Amino acid sequence: MLNSRQRAQLRAMANSYDTIVHIGKDGIKEQTIKQIVDALEKRELIKLRVLETAPYTSREAADIVSREASCDVVQVIGSRFIVYKESKNNKTIKLVK
Repeated sequence: MLNSRQRAQLRAMANSYDTIVHIGKDGIKEQTIKQIVDALEKRELIKLRVLETAPYTSREAADIVSREASCDVVQVIGSRFIVYKESKNNKTIKLVK
């Protein structure tokens, strides 16, 4: 679980990141979760976007992704959200305590 200081640090880092996963009319399928888990293993922090055609709101999609990919939701704003999962093998982000 992230504290507010760690969330602020991750939000600042994510500002320069591009959105790498788009959730569309097909929703969140097993392949999407696999893509998210793989991306989190490499980068630890990713930005996702929920398209207008998706069957979920951004908050609903963030909750589903968080549960299925075992990651923390950092922020949900508009159609975008940011998730973080500490990588055991490829640690690239050092969070303040």
